[in-house]
Amino acid sequence: MSTKTAKFHSLPRWGVGRLIVKNLMPIVAIVLAALTCFFVPFDKQYLGYFDFSTLATLFCTLAVVASFKNIRFFTWLAKKIVVKFGNLRNTVFALVFITYFGSMVMANDMALITFLPLGYIVLESCERQDKMPIVFVMQNVAANLGGMLTPFGNPQNIYLYNFYNIGAAEFLKIMSVPCAVALLLIVAVCLFVKKDKIQLFAKQEKTPSVWRSVVYALLFVLSLLIVFDVLSWYIVLAVVTVAILMLDFRALGKVDYGLLVTFAAFFVFSGNLARITAVNEILSSLVSKSPLLVGVASCQLISNVPTAVLLSKFTTDYANLLVAVNIGGLGTPIASLASLITLNEFRKHNPAALKRYIATFLMINFSFLAVLVGTQLLWNLAL
Repeated sequence: MSTKTAKFHSLPRWGVGRLIVKNLMPIVAIVLAALTCFFVPFDKQYLGYFDFSTLATLFCTLAVVASFKNIRFFTWLAKKIVVKFGNLRNTVFALVFITYFGSMVMANDMALITFLPLGYIVLESCERQDKMPIVFVMQNVAANLGGMLTPFGNPQNIYLYNFYNIGAAEFLKIMSVPCAVALLLIVAVCLFVKKDKIQLFAKQEKTPSVWRSVVYALLFVLSLLIVFDVLSWYIVLAVVTVAILMLDFRALGKVDYGLLVTFAAFFVFSGNLARITAVNEILSSLVSKSPLLVGVASCQLISNVPTAVLLSKFTTDYANLLVAVNIGGLGTPIASLASLITLNEFRKHNPAALKRYIATFLMINFSFLAVLVGTQLLWNLAL
């Protein structure tokens, strides 16, 4: 064990330091929300801040993923991937693109919650933990950029799609160019991974319970129906909660409630900012000049979901704002909640390599961001 890893594990199990490190995301979000409460006194409008549909989808998906983990479904799948693809480059492609396409269906945050553990298990199973930084960074980028193609691929997409009443065809038209460029960039980076032969250094997992896997898959699909407005969030929440309680109540104890708190705090933060007069005046002036550049810059400071909620009040140029809050999820670790999820997951599994992860993250994210912003500016000129 490295010195850094030893120091990390030497923290008291229930010490204040470890508690803060473990819950850094929700703590920061709560502090930011609390600061805005000094400027906006509590009133009835606070209830309108919360997107209960998003919170319910998040909880249900987290609960189902925890249930899948408890039957070791992802461990079994990870080892199947190693055996199937045979070399490191193909395995990395598989991990990155299962996250990329998964984010189009289950949203970027859910895709990362689902597939980051898979990435870790795959690399651990073939003893190639040295590739964790690049694999986790590319899974994060894939989730952020893959999710931008569908209205339900990112939380900010769901919000803007409904706020501006954007049609499905128009949405795809707006996002097609940045998505195509992003796909080429992701493929290019993955091609740099060498075709090293890999083999499994662990016993194959016993096939997980088929009937449980099927039931959990159905519950997962049921959770996604909230996004499509097929079923009301409170109905799905009740059904999934009761089902998990009956099938595996321990899974509910493994839900990342800190992530739910983080989302709730961000809703308060963005809701209050939109009601502060000074903020309104400044943002109105800036956004009128360039929704794209202001949106991207705002994401770097307050994340893309709060940016989408906040800036939507100040512009009718939803096309550039939509692109901004999607590609703006690249850049700093706080530009997207998905990036914070990845950072937290990496720190949990490999704290000794955290500096290398952050360096890789910043280099790839800002490079991709520069290309995508430049592409969109040129596309705007061509229109």
